[in-house]
Amino acid sequence: MRAVTGLSVAVLVAAGIGHSVVTSLDTGIRRVDAFRDMKNRPAQGNGMNVLLVGTDGRDKITPEEKAKYRLGGAPCHCTDTIMIVHISEDRNRASVVSLPRDSYADLPAHTDLTTRKNHRAHPNKLNAAYAEGGPNLTVRTVEHMTKVKIDHYLEVDFLSFMKTVDVLGGVEICTARPLKDSHTGLSLGEGTHLMNGGEALQYVRSRYVDGASDLGRMQRQQRFLAALIAKATSGGVLLNPVKFRDVTRTLLGSVRADGGFGTDEMLELGRAMRGFSPSSSEFTTVPLSPTGQVVPGIGSTLKWHPEKSARLFQALREDRPLAPHRVRAKGTLVDVAPQQIRVQVDNGTGAPGLGQQVDAGLRATGFRTTGVPGNVPGAPARPVERTVVAFDPRWDRSAKTLATALPGCEMRQVPGQGATLKVIAGKDFRAVRPVRAEDVHEGEFGVVTGDQVVCP
Repeated sequence: MRAVTGLSVAVLVAAGIGHSVVTSLDTGIRRVDAFRDMKNRPAQGNGMNVLLVGTDGRDKITPEEKAKYRLGGAPCHCTDTIMIVHISEDRNRASVVSLPRDSYADLPAHTDLTTRKNHRAHPNKLNAAYAEGGPNLTVRTVEHMTKVKIDHYLEVDFLSFMKTVDVLGGVEICTARPLKDSHTGLSLGEGTHLMNGGEALQYVRSRYVDGASDLGRMQRQQRFLAALIAKATSGGVLLNPVKFRDVTRTLLGSVRADGGFGTDEMLELGRAMRGFSPSSSEFTTVPLSPTGQVVPGIGSTLKWHPEKSARLFQALREDRPLAPHRVRAKGTLVDVAPQQIRVQVDNGTGAPGLGQQVDAGLRATGFRTTGVPGNVPGAPARPVERTVVAFDPRWDRSAKTLATALPGCEMRQVPGQGATLKVIAGKDFRAVRPVRAEDVHEGEFGVVTGDQVVCP
């Protein structure tokens, strides 16, 4: 995610700041020859493809910051994050595809940057391409694996990431459950948090929050990028020349880019993206096969799903959206998607139609109701005063999601009830509160749009 700040360069240029200002910023970018002597490249498709690479460089971070944000240890001089950002031909959409750093990769023949030895093509993890052959080998490897022609290369390190978040005034992140990682020091309670640069770095680096490891981390990185775009395109950043200058100088201060990404490209892209917002962006991770592959001397690697990944990259080459844009469902953030929760509704008051009303309200916000509400025996004579959510303790997280949709309800544990939760509608029922899940990945490629994952 350190690398994705490069995308915001184009977004911020949309402010329309003059050519001379951008030219002065351009001169501060460190250049790298990422496309040297490249042959047999994929055919040029529609739109623009940028390879965004985040490295684990930390040489310029102070000892105090290293201790506070758990940035000790020696850097591996490899890519911590790898993404392809596809900007559509009409400049109305950005499709961001995360490439797991532990992906199985066939590295093309190359000269090792450290040993200067010539290597034949050989298997390794994807992030090893940077360590062995730098940006050039990284681009060659990605093009070989995806058949997508890369137009530009951008590289950002830890320090640039932290400073960019700080100069923006922090970035807002929401979570439906506590997040803790003893390795990075991340400790977030449930709710909304305004993160500074160091805290944001902990968030996007954390791999031990749950069992999802790198895949969960990439989802959090995508969620953070959507929040970063939301912050950069709101709050007057684009309309304030001083703020624009400060943010852009910080963005470009530690960036390395190919020589072709210069003033004219930034201005052209920025002008075309004046209306860019989180809803203009979509995020996914390359589809993976159920089982990985062990490489002798390297260890376990992740294998891309051959058919699904081929269709994904074909969509990029053809400049097609990865998923139809859907209007973001408004609602309180919950941990378990309501679409995963089976619910039986019973009328606990005897009031005609109350069971159908509650059932319809829950179904409208996504719950899998039975559609056949029942009636509590004796309810007309002894109506239930307070709505009850009855649940088996093994499904307590699902029960919490259901209770969020029924404000003020009583939660009642019923061991042995099973996976179906029960709602007994009481006299206090007024309406179902809309809820939405934090994990809303949809479609064949598990795509989300930026407006689906930013804070409400």
